[in-house]
Amino acid sequence: MPQVGDNAPDFELAGTNGTFKLSDHRGERVVLLFYPGDFTPVCTKQFCSYAERSDDMARLDATVVGISAQPVERHMEFRAMHNIPVPLLADEDRAVAKAYGVTQPLLGTRRAVFIVDEDGRVVYRHVHMLGLDYQTVDELQSALASLPA
Repeated sequence: MPQVGDNAPDFELAGTNGTFKLSDHRGERVVLLFYPGDFTPVCTKQFCSYAERSDDMARLDATVVGISAQPVERHMEFRAMHNIPVPLLADEDRAVAKAYGVTQPLLGTRRAVFIVDEDGRVVYRHVHMLGLDYQTVDELQSALASLPA
């Protein structure tokens, strides 16, 4: 699992807004929201909370993406049904989750947040132990605000 200060593992995944490659976003902050799965109770609550505050999500000083193992088609359904304001990326073989150290037996991808800075370094990470909670918009705002400009 990359630690704060480490280079973020680069990746390229298909998503609801087309292909996303992390290294294409150098020069901006990127928030990676790893989550277990579309249409599951906690994940639905998490992403609906972001939809309810889509204006606040849009004002975050970062590009925000969700990452889980479902295919793009499933992400499209989930995003459309709940008006999710961020692109969702399909990590179907969980290679990106493995690179970030957030896989676990049985449940697959663990809920976690990584913030990657403008130079491609991990500057923040929060891995949820049980995955029954998630970081709110306010917590994401605070995490970003706590980082050096």
